[in-house]
Amino acid sequence: MLHLASETPEAWGRWAVAHLDTIVLDHAHCERKAASNAINLIFRYTDQVHLMAPMSALAREELEHFEQVLAHMQRRDIVFARQFPSPYAGELMKACRVKEPERLLDTLLCGALIEARSCERMQLLHQALVDDGCDDALAALYDSLLACEARHHATYVELARGCSIVDETALRARLQVLAEHEAAVVARLPTEPRLHNGVP
Repeated sequence: MLHLASETPEAWGRWAVAHLDTIVLDHAHCERKAASNAINLIFRYTDQVHLMAPMSALAREELEHFEQVLAHMQRRDIVFARQFPSPYAGELMKACRVKEPERLLDTLLCGALIEARSCERMQLLHQALVDDGCDDALAALYDSLLACEARHHATYVELARGCSIVDETALRARLQVLAEHEAAVVARLPTEPRLHNGVP
């Protein structure tokens, strides 16, 4: 269960295929940033022992995905370069509370929602690539990433649960609040080709 409060229309996948090189470049940047965020949590919360091993493993896996995407970029003659980022993550994180330990709880739940949206969009992109038949190798990559993205989502939720500052009912309620915020963010984002931008 991905806990998203809105669904991306199937047509997004076909639109993404029409802007495939830009989407793939953005995907590479997303994997790089996901690894960086996991490492930052390790350094910021050294007192949270339950975060250390899972975030380290997640960072390594995100870097592996980054390398996989880079390989497909090279195959498609896409140059890795700077790219104006989507405001998605920054807008999503504005809902995080300032004081600890609530800040950590919200940061982890927002991380879960980012992974959930990634999983949803990659599934749509995979199906659109299969239907289009333009790049079977890239379609296979996105198919292989779906389980990882769903697992990362579950990891973030479980780590939030491990903070032990709220009970299960309160945790689910906070996740729902943040999911609704995430859906509102997506609804108002620009429609430039990005993995997490708004829907055209």
